[in-house]
Amino acid sequence: MKKYKKVYIEITNICNLACEFCPQTIRQPEFMKLEVFSNILDQIKSYTDYIYFHVKGEPLLHPEIDKFLDLSYEKGFKVNITTNGTLINKAKDKLLLKPSLRQINFSLHSFDGNHGLQNKDEYINNIILFIKEAVDKTDTLISLRLWNLDEDNITNLQRKRNRQILDIIESSFDLDYKIEEIVIPSRGIKIADRVYLNQDYEFKWPDLKEIEDEGRGFCYGLKSHVAILVDGTVVPCCLDGEGIINLGNINKALFSEIIESDRAKNIVNGFSRRQAVEELCRRCSYRKRFW
Repeated sequence: MKKYKKVYIEITNICNLACEFCPQTIRQPEFMKLEVFSNILDQIKSYTDYIYFHVKGEPLLHPEIDKFLDLSYEKGFKVNITTNGTLINKAKDKLLLKPSLRQINFSLHSFDGNHGLQNKDEYINNIILFIKEAVDKTDTLISLRLWNLDEDNITNLQRKRNRQILDIIESSFDLDYKIEEIVIPSRGIKIADRVYLNQDYEFKWPDLKEIEDEGRGFCYGLKSHVAILVDGTVVPCCLDGEGIINLGNINKALFSEIIESDRAKNIVNGFSRRQAVEELCRRCSYRKRFW
């Protein structure tokens, strides 16, 4: 069994949207080069079979995403992509029929997270047209995400926004039920062959400006997954979008040495005791989901 269930590789930190729930990165905007990506794959091959093309940024913006998918296949990886879906028409020919592509996650809550976007019907219908073509021609899994619930209850505004999206989905897939009546937050439902919908609570990205607590909790960072930012910085998890917990750079040091560093081991050992040892982790509420 390989060490990690997945490794996040941020092929770009550039995004075409500015979602209100996703802090904009202060890092230098960058597209990963193919030779850098190839080196990363060679170094992580013995650690995982699954890679995810995101931390921050919109992966469909990358002009060579088709080459990244081809190289992933050549080196034996399965790829998962998370996208806001706004560029699916432009990028679909670079995605369809790529044997490395295992799953695409569409973050549908991105539309309402941007006040300047218009024509939600067109946005959703473009995604659905792609889904139907992908299901017909490939074995790719599809996940539709609406991660905009609040912890108390869904607000009337959110309910109205989500209902417009769900109406189109229910009609397009001939569903004979209302999705929100059966879906459970954090658990998905199957709405068609290889097509799933998941609603969940909105999470807050960790930030050193957030309130620091006693650090109790658990995280799977460096246990089941690890992330590599576009400049090669290795971080414990996909929520460290600014590279604050910089474990080392895969372009300058071996990945095998980076994940066995004292800092990395302290993080893992700390969470084994249900204790966050890094300041950013003590300011992250996501770990509280695993108490």
